[in-house]
Amino acid sequence: MSTIHHTTLRPSKLELLAQWMRAEPWYRGAMSPHLSIVGGFRLDDPDGEVGLEFLIVRDDPDGIVYLAPVSYRSAPLRDGESENHLIGTIEHGVLGTRYVYDGPADPVWRSAVAALLDGDAEPQHRSISDTPDRTVLLVAGTAAGEIGEDTVVRVLTEIDADAGDVTEPGVVVPWTAADDREVTGLVLRGVPA
Repeated sequence: MSTIHHTTLRPSKLELLAQWMRAEPWYRGAMSPHLSIVGGFRLDDPDGEVGLEFLIVRDDPDGIVYLAPVSYRSAPLRDGESENHLIGTIEHGVLGTRYVYDGPADPVWRSAVAALLDGDAEPQHRSISDTPDRTVLLVAGTAAGEIGEDTVVRVLTEIDADAGDVTEPGVVVPWTAADDREVTGLVLRGVPA
């Protein structure tokens, strides 16, 4: 189980994400994102080395909601291709310098998400240590026997609240809408390669 440290971060997660997001092709907002965290969850790295977080952020005033899956490391990834996926660094008040990556580029992130989709990993609360997040749901159809080895994980970067029941296989997460209602939507799904 990961330990959540309530400490200073320089720059903050939102400052770092805003700088990164505005350069991404999927970002549709203004050149100066105004982000707030409205939901999310964590996964544990079995080795306890890499932080794995799924931040749901809203960009106001547009109201567009994005999923920002990130990994936090104490040292840079060695894979040269991962350099293009470095979001930046954060100075953590307890852990020191943390290298923040776009999650899907990190092999630990990919393993943890595969375990989640297989039902072998338990989502954790985003801000409370050692606390499972029971609001994160695995929708039927994503069990290991139904995904297969040639399945890839699709991260739904821009996410929408589902007005009714979510029936598409994947991971469903709640967040707080602009009008303070709790809504849910699909954020990850397994698709054939």
